[in-house]
Amino acid sequence: MLVNSIYEMKNYPVVLLNTVLSPLSFLLLIYFVSGGRLIGDAIEGGFIMSMFNSGMSLQGDLAHLKNDFKLQDMVVSSPTSPAAYVTGMALAEIVYSVPALAVLTVLAAVYIHPGTIQTLELLGVFFLMFLTSIAIGYTLSTFSSDIVQSFAFSRLISTLFSTLPPVYYPITLIPLPYRYVAYLSPTTYAAEISQHLLSPESLSFLPLSTLEVALAWGVLLATTAFLALIAVKKARWREV
Repeated sequence: MLVNSIYEMKNYPVVLLNTVLSPLSFLLLIYFVSGGRLIGDAIEGGFIMSMFNSGMSLQGDLAHLKNDFKLQDMVVSSPTSPAAYVTGMALAEIVYSVPALAVLTVLAAVYIHPGTIQTLELLGVFFLMFLTSIAIGYTLSTFSSDIVQSFAFSRLISTLFSTLPPVYYPITLIPLPYRYVAYLSPTTYAAEISQHLLSPESLSFLPLSTLEVALAWGVLLATTAFLALIAVKKARWREV
């Protein structure tokens, strides 16, 4: 955390701009286009995007340390476990996102006013998104042989999962023939749960039945568990 985030943030404050501007730029776009009606969706979408992108950033950093500094080789030969190494790196990525998350938290307190139960459920959704992206990022980093390749995959996956799906706006705005494609992304289910947790009086509220909410939670949990299993079984922690 110190080496991979805090020292870098301290010495090069410009690196914070990307983590802050990425979610907030989409938030402002949705706010102006909708005339402020979808501000709740946009704020929750900013959280989902920040958490997912934080996990995907893990891919580039791990690949850089593995290929350019051979750090993973040293960790493999030490008593440090893969879980401890990845956990430390993942926490470093969260530190990077703290400025954006702090701004989004203030906006949520002003515009959404979530209660205690709502807050806990939202935190659960965002945490699952983070775990999902960590599993993807870690697995891909162990197969990557070049930092440029890693960044390309990271940006591609982040776009496919956090920009194209209906994260910043309700899925009901997508015409039905194309709506089913959005359900291929786990972030769609995260957004649906988050939007359903908004106040029913809010224009951003997404009405869902108990079965639909349970299904969304089930898909999120199953996706996270499946990707975590792939990370454990298929990631190349030790070179053969």
